[in-house]
Amino acid sequence: MNPKKGDSVAQGPRFFRFAHPLAFGVLLLVLAGLSVLTAFGIAPGMAPDDVARTWVEREVPLADWAASTPQPQTYVTQERVLPGDTVAAILDRLGVRDAPALDFMRGDRTGRLIFRQLVPGRVVQAKTDADGALVTLRYFASAGNLLEIARTKDGFSSRQRTLGETPRLVYKTGVIDSSLFAATDAAGIPDPVALQLVRIFGTDIDFHVDLRRGDRFSLVYEMLYDSGELVGAGRVLEAQFENAGHVYQAVLFKDDEGDDSYYSLDGTSLAKAFLRSPVEFTRVSSGFGRRFHPIFKNWRAHTGVDFAAPEGTRILASADGQVVSAGVRGGYGNAIELRHGGGITTLYGHLSRFAAGIHAGVRVKQGQVIGYVGHTGWATGPHLHYEFRIAGVYQDPLRVALPKAGPVPAHLRARFARVASDARATIDLVSASSPARFE
Repeated sequence: MNPKKGDSVAQGPRFFRFAHPLAFGVLLLVLAGLSVLTAFGIAPGMAPDDVARTWVEREVPLADWAASTPQPQTYVTQERVLPGDTVAAILDRLGVRDAPALDFMRGDRTGRLIFRQLVPGRVVQAKTDADGALVTLRYFASAGNLLEIARTKDGFSSRQRTLGETPRLVYKTGVIDSSLFAATDAAGIPDPVALQLVRIFGTDIDFHVDLRRGDRFSLVYEMLYDSGELVGAGRVLEAQFENAGHVYQAVLFKDDEGDDSYYSLDGTSLAKAFLRSPVEFTRVSSGFGRRFHPIFKNWRAHTGVDFAAPEGTRILASADGQVVSAGVRGGYGNAIELRHGGGITTLYGHLSRFAAGIHAGVRVKQGQVIGYVGHTGWATGPHLHYEFRIAGVYQDPLRVALPKAGPVPAHLRARFARVASDARATIDLVSASSPARFE
C-alpha cells in the first residue's frame, strides 16, 4: 500500500531508511545509558526508609595517646656594641642572666675572643629562655666571621665560622647639613660605616673642623647577612667625599698577601705612616702647648693632645712599632710607649686597662687595639693623653707633617687599574643621584 502524500505515519520509516548508520548507533547508546541510570534509581512508590540496610562493624587500631610536651619559650634579642661597652654590660642589656655562660666565655680559648674584639657598632644577638639562661650567642667578630656560643647538654660550646651568605652591596649618598653623623643618620647609613668613612679620609680631612654645610659624600658598602638575618655592616668598598670644593675618592684594594688598603684612584695610598688620632671619632678636649692645669691650677706646658672619650673606648696604635713599656707611669697613670722608625715615639696615657698581649717588646701594627680610655693618674675625667716625639722633642700630633704610606706596588698596577676603573664608574653613578638609598 502506497502512503498518501503528507501522511505523517509514512515519515517514520523514511527517516530510519535514509538516516546515517552512525546516528542509529548514537541512539542505541543513549537508550542504553538511560537504562543504566534507571537501574540505580528507587522504584516509584517506595520510600527511602523501606530500603534494606546492612551494618558493618570493623575495629580500627589507634595510636597510643600521650600528652604533648610543651616546647620551652625562647626569646631572641639584639644589641649593638657601644663605645666603652663590656661583655657583661652587653649580656645584661640582652637579658642574659647566666653566670656559667660568662665564666665559659672567659675560660674558653675561642669564647674569650669576644672580650678582645668588641668593636662599637657591631651586632650581638642572644637567644635566651624565659629565665634568662643563654641558649645561643652570636657576635660578628670580624669581616665575614661569626663567633657563636651555644648551650649543649654538657655545658657550652664555641666556634668561629664564615657567614653563610654573600654580602649585599648598598649604594648611598648624603649631604652635610650640621655634622657627619647627622648626615649619615639621615641617609640611613650605620655608624660603623660612618666611622670607616672618617678613617678613610681622615688623613686629608679633619672631621673636627673641616666640614662645611653642603659637603657631599657617596659610598658603596657591604651589609652582612647570615641565614636571612642581618648581622651588621661590612666594609666600605668605594667612596667619594666632596669637602670645600675638593673631591677625594677611595677604593679598597687587596694586595698579594690578602691585606686590604684604601687608595685614591691614581694608586696613591690614603693611609698615613701615622694615624692623626689614635682613638675613634671623638673630640679634642685639650690641645698642645701651654695651658692652665686643671689639677695643679697653674700654667704648664701640655706636651700632647687630650682626646675626650667615654671610658673603655678603644685606643689604636698610631703606627707600626714596638712596645717600649706598658704599665703605671706617674701622672700618666696606665700608659703605653711605642717606638717607631725614624726616631719617633708615641705615648698613650690615663688608660683604664691594656689590651690583651700588650707588654714590653711586643710589635704592634697600625690600627691595632693596644688599650682602652680611662682616667688613671692625674686626670679629672676619662680621656686619652697622646704624645708624639721626634728625636725626643715633643711635637703637636695634630700639626706635625705625617708621611703617607707607599703607593700600589708596581707589579700590581695593572690589576689595580681595572679595579679603579670600575670604582670610578660606580662612584660617578652614585654621586650623580639625589641623596637616597639604593640596594
